Amino acid sequence: MRRGRLSLAGQAFVWQLVVLALLIAVGTILAVLDARRDHDLAAEMQVRDVAVTVARSPSTLAAVNSPYPSGLLQPTTERIRAATGMDFIVVMAPDRTRYTHTNPDLIGKPFVGSIDGALAGQTLTETFTGTLGPSIRAVTPVYDNGRVVALVSAGVTRAKISTQVASQLPLILGVAAVGLALAALSAFLISRRLRRQTHGLDPDELRALYEHHDAVLHSVHEGLVVFGAQAEAAEVVNDQARTLLDLPDGPVFRRNLPVSLQQMSEGVVRDETHVTTDRILLVNQDMVSWEGREIGTVLTIRDQTELRAVLGELDSVRGFAESLRAQAHEAANRLHTVVTMVELGRPDEAVAFATEELQLSQVLIDRLLAAVGDAALAALLLGKVDQAAERGVSLSISEDTALDSTDPLSAHETVTLVGNLIDNAIDAAAGTVDKRVEVSVCHRDGALWVRVSDSGPGMSAQMFSRAAERGYTTKSDHAGLGLALVHRLVDRHRGTITTTAAPHSAVIVRIPLREKPCSGS
Repeated sequence: MRRGRLSLAGQAFVWQLVVLALLIAVGTILAVLDARRDHDLAAEMQVRDVAVTVARSPSTLAAVNSPYPSGLLQPTTERIRAATGMDFIVVMAPDRTRYTHTNPDLIGKPFVGSIDGALAGQTLTETFTGTLGPSIRAVTPVYDNGRVVALVSAGVTRAKISTQVASQLPLILGVAAVGLALAALSAFLISRRLRRQTHGLDPDELRALYEHHDAVLHSVHEGLVVFGAQAEAAEVVNDQARTLLDLPDGPVFRRNLPVSLQQMSEGVVRDETHVTTDRILLVNQDMVSWEGREIGTVLTIRDQTELRAVLGELDSVRGFAESLRAQAHEAANRLHTVVTMVELGRPDEAVAFATEELQLSQVLIDRLLAAVGDAALAALLLGKVDQAAERGVSLSISEDTALDSTDPLSAHETVTLVGNLIDNAIDAAAGTVDKRVEVSVCHRDGALWVRVSDSGPGMSAQMFSRAAERGYTTKSDHAGLGLALVHRLVDRHRGTITTTAAPHSAVIVRIPLREKPCSGS
């Protein structure tokens, strides 16, 4: 954090404290005003009740009708005033002449205030500034046979009400102080939590960190997916990850990932290859920890589709090269044998020996070139025959193999499909006694059919389905993806792939033609 600048947590604490202090101050003022209003309402009710009670008292009427009203009323009203907490109780004649007053010097002088409503038979309440200062007073009539013969006024001064309100101020201020202390404590605890979560960074540093983070996520050429600990929704998904995994816009959940990624094991994963419908991906997984606590999982994804294609072509070239090397070595042995037989004076036998193998190879080449219209597929099949022979496996091309083109597959897709099936079959047959593989490729019934059988034990339907769904490999030699690649290719062309175990282990692929079927045998 830069010196002289508060962190985000510190600024949040200060602003929370200021806002809470203002709210508590406003609340305190409102509480005082509310208390004053309550006291005013209580005073209005009290003076009204006292005035009405005195006015309706028989002794009041009797005193008013006596020759000396003041002498009879003054002691009584003062006693009532002291008992009820009134500041004054005035009994007066209809012409405002006072019979009683808290200040005896004002007896006989005119009452100051409104009496018109009382003379009309009403009980009125008002706030008025009289001889004792501002007060809340009530004025009510005294009746004698339906005639107003006197008026009674009772009142409480504003000064007394203010004193009563002031007596409650310590409680109000005490509650406000406790509230402010609790607010400060809560703001402090929140700021501590916020400081831990933001690592003490100030707003500018957080903004810069976010901007750099966002720029890196959008510019990096690897897919990045971050899940929180035990979370189903991804916290971070960059643009490249959405492209590589074909993810929808908006929130991404684990169920949106390809099946093979959903089934990844927990913990650290290094260079695991996954196959999706359109891509081959290299995936790494790391567990992210903070202060000894796991906080999430990070997946990094690289596209290796083109690289795999190049590696596949390189493997094919390497296989052809190895085949040529073996053939060259075998040809040298045969030539040495032929020369020796000639030197021994047996030329006829030497010619027969030399032409026998050539005839067999030429027959296979001629048949394939005549039956298979695609040069890449014919070359692949010839190369796989030699490759299988090096491992002691007899690879034969069935008599029904015949097609003018590889439609609906491209030449590259055909090589991927047939090559991977043959490789898997050679691997399975190499460990058996018979060591046989047979390949059939043809157009029939409006579809491209590929059938590869071998002398191996075969796979159950459950194992075959699991191997296809798994879609990934951890083998360092990059093998083991063949079946997954075949399944993705077949799905892409809306074909079917099945396996049988009797009478021989076989994998059968059917891919419907998009337009019109080509004739085949």
